[in-house]
Amino acid sequence: MNYAPQDALVVVDFQNDFCSGGSLTICGAEDILPLINSLIVQAYEASSLIVASRDWHPKNHISFKQRGGPWLEHCVQGSFGAQIHPNLKLPSTSKIISKGMDSETDQYSAYDKTDLNYLMQQNKICRVFIVGLALDYCVKATAIDAARLGFETHLIINATKSVTPSNASQCLTEMRLAGIRIN
Repeated sequence: MNYAPQDALVVVDFQNDFCSGGSLTICGAEDILPLINSLIVQAYEASSLIVASRDWHPKNHISFKQRGGPWLEHCVQGSFGAQIHPNLKLPSTSKIISKGMDSETDQYSAYDKTDLNYLMQQNKICRVFIVGLALDYCVKATAIDAARLGFETHLIINATKSVTPSNASQCLTEMRLAGIRIN
């Protein structure tokens, strides 16, 4: 990738609970770590903004099965599962965006009720490159919001994985229709 200072690399939800042994394991999640780490190095060397989003749920979050939601308990604030995967090599200058902190609100997009858009505006970001987990949920929602907010938005397809791989084709179609460039 040819990053510039007006670009942002957004790494979506690369947390322990979505990786091997986690409560919501995404098959092959760790397989994309070398590529994501390479993209992080390139973005850092170009003085691009690097952001990592994370689910940061309270114990009784509305998305959890015990409250009638679709998901097993995951990424509970302060837990091992909520931590960023230890092999994700984020520079100390990276920004962390927490989402899903209100027990009564589900949030898939890293832009939803966070300061990510403000952070992008403050850094005069024009292009956003999105990678991470999971393509069919938080990655898709984040990418669509980035495009809706007027950013030239790129999804780096080889640096993301789906919860349900059979959903990938439909997700890519939805993103293309939203103006997202698939790289």
